[in-house]
Amino acid sequence: MDSRDDEEAPLVSGEDRNVKPGKSYTRDVHILSISFLLIFLAYGAAQNLETTVNKDLGTISLGILYVSFMFCSMVASLVVRLMGSKNALVLGTTGYWLFVAANLKPSWFTMVPASLYLGFAASIIWVGQGTYLTSIARKHAKDHDVHEGSVIGVFNGEFWAMFACHQLFGNLITLALLKDGKEGSTSGTTLLLLVFLLSMTLGTILMFFIRKIDGEDGKEPVGSPVGLVDSLVSLPRMIITPLRDIRMLLIVPLLAYSGLQQAFVWAEFTKEVVTPAIGVSGVGGAMAVYGALDAICSITAGRLTSGLSSITFIVSGGAVAQASVFLWLLFGFRQTSGVLGTAYPLIMAAILGIGDGILNTQISALLALLFKHDTEGAFAQLKVWQSAAIAIVFFLSPYISLQAMLIVMLVMVCVSLISFLVLALKVENVFTRVE
Repeated sequence: MDSRDDEEAPLVSGEDRNVKPGKSYTRDVHILSISFLLIFLAYGAAQNLETTVNKDLGTISLGILYVSFMFCSMVASLVVRLMGSKNALVLGTTGYWLFVAANLKPSWFTMVPASLYLGFAASIIWVGQGTYLTSIARKHAKDHDVHEGSVIGVFNGEFWAMFACHQLFGNLITLALLKDGKEGSTSGTTLLLLVFLLSMTLGTILMFFIRKIDGEDGKEPVGSPVGLVDSLVSLPRMIITPLRDIRMLLIVPLLAYSGLQQAFVWAEFTKEVVTPAIGVSGVGGAMAVYGALDAICSITAGRLTSGLSSITFIVSGGAVAQASVFLWLLFGFRQTSGVLGTAYPLIMAAILGIGDGILNTQISALLALLFKHDTEGAFAQLKVWQSAAIAIVFFLSPYISLQAMLIVMLVMVCVSLISFLVLALKVENVFTRVE
């Protein structure tokens, strides 16, 4: 952030001005968003069913996946820099395809290797996504002479809104194909997975059509011994340096909480709240509601983003909304029959989706605004802490009660919000001293 005025500029300029001609990157945002939708409507729905269909195998596989994701994220920024963000995005799709394919014959011999490889693939696809989207947003803003923070907010809003729709569409497909909720129904499960694999194949093909970022590739070819050796030598510094920045340290609790709340929905909410109330087949419906509200809030929050002050306000609202669900489950929720027994889990899913949509867009915008000179490193830190939190939930899930998990969630949402507010005050004080 270069100045207070620039950081707090409005989302959409209210005055007409001549813009210098330049390349529009909105096409690439559309393609990237649709590609992720096609890939993750399959993976997301499969993941939602993993703990209910594959039982302990599914839970442990997801735990292994996110441990692999965490460690691979430490080197993901290096891989993305060597490959280029587009190539990393394309390669990353293969891990998701193989993971869903492994579910056709779920066993320790298929799920564990697929989970390990997906950890690597996920690390590079998400660091690549954050780097690519931020880079084209900056280039678009520069070429068209518009406020950078506004473009970052709009581009992130569109991407995360489209991405959130994967929960809606993927789970509607699940709801349609698993009508009876028979966990052991091989024919129903097989058909569902084949449909998912077709969707992921289309998404992978579409990923080839995004344009490479000008000047990104060719500086240090992957086969260049000098570039590779220098990058490997600097790897420890690349991992540690972001954590020497007080701003990153203050954001870390929020990054970890963002992963924690996602894992809570996938591992605990679907199993302990939704399934007892409306059955396994109802998981698809609840997650469709979750995805719909996630999408709406993603695009709304993205368009309201203009700078740190707006991010602080929006994130605080999302955190309070999710905390209200945790308190409801901990102190006031009881399983009931009839309409209310079905409505309560759907209302909770909607509120949790609102919070997730807010966190996704605002964290991405925050990292893009605060860490302009190390975008790959910032998004790598995001995935390290997110995946670490998710892995902990999946490993603890078989051994911890819902009440204990809710207490952990409440503690983390409070710690992350307080830490984030301290960050906002520190940055505000910096701007005040400059002025």
